Amino acid sequence: MPVREVESAHRQESFPRDESVRSADFRGSLLIELDSVTDRLDLEKIFGRNAPLHVDLGCGDGSFLCALAERMPEKNFLGIERLLGRIRSAARKAATVGNVRLLRMESSYAVRYLLPAGSVETFYLLFPNPWPKRRHWRRRIVTGEFLRAISQALAENGRFLIATDHFDYFEKIEEIARANPDFTMASPRAGDLPLTKFQQQFRAQGAVIHWLELRKVSPVR
Repeated sequence: MPVREVESAHRQESFPRDESVRSADFRGSLLIELDSVTDRLDLEKIFGRNAPLHVDLGCGDGSFLCALAERMPEKNFLGIERLLGRIRSAARKAATVGNVRLLRMESSYAVRYLLPAGSVETFYLLFPNPWPKRRHWRRRIVTGEFLRAISQALAENGRFLIATDHFDYFEKIEEIARANPDFTMASPRAGDLPLTKFQQQFRAQGAVIHWLELRKVSPVR
């Protein structure tokens, strides 16, 4: 595991000890404090129970994450976000939602190194930065390597739901997905999901939203 990757994924910054981001309903801490950035997460300890896990990659201010978690209290929800300001906002929203936990970390790092194999029922990657300039394409989160890590973390028949308003990026994601035999493309049930802030903005602008659902398939034996 490259040292530089560890350092960039997990930069320590103080988080305010604000009671508004805590809840007596939680069995554990709302904000996951890592003892190690190389050990896999102990999800039962973190959530205080065993339940299907949904992961929001780049959860932003937590609006989508918390709305979905309230609809499905029987499932565990993990929001992963790198930016401190956004994780603070997400923590305030999640303070009264007992099945949500938050991790301040680069999403790609968390998927590759922290989530246990086969532990995730559904991943959400909603409106990731498209990095439209060619010289910035290497910064895009969806790569062949990233999809392989997603596959490893997904349970059998698990889902990976992706949304973007950027058609060129959408086509590239489709191309990468087709090259991965671990996935089949399915028709996404996006209408059942809460709206994200970005989705509301894009709708107001009349932009087309492109959805893709990847479903993990069992290997042919």
